[in-house]
Amino acid sequence: MALADEKYLLLTTFRRSGTPVSTPVWAAGLDDGKIGFWTSSGSGKAKRLAHTARVTVQPSDARGRIKEGTEPVDATAELVTGAELDAIAVKIKAKYGFLTHITKLLGTIGGIVKRNRIPYGDRGVVITPAD
Repeated sequence: MALADEKYLLLTTFRRSGTPVSTPVWAAGLDDGKIGFWTSSGSGKAKRLAHTARVTVQPSDARGRIKEGTEPVDATAELVTGAELDAIAVKIKAKYGFLTHITKLLGTIGGIVKRNRIPYGDRGVVITPAD
């Protein structure tokens, strides 16, 4: 099964110090073997990707537990907006359907409760696996 076909991927980004930070994400296949997902411009992922494009991806479950028998894949990631973000959003909504609306609602409620509202899905991330 291709990475883009997995329900969840464990995305590992890297802090300036080189410390890895892993997060499970939804992802959808894009053209040329690339993978896309959306995130918030206020998320840690977006902040870390702003200073390094180096990432790894690996199939996982919703909690970030990696699938047995899989290995991390080195890749690069790029933050995108505009038409590229729109294309990713279409593919994510097609793959995950109604769940996208539920997660947006839960994110909004959580932001209100924590008094720390961040935008939902206002940045796209395009992952290019290394050959």
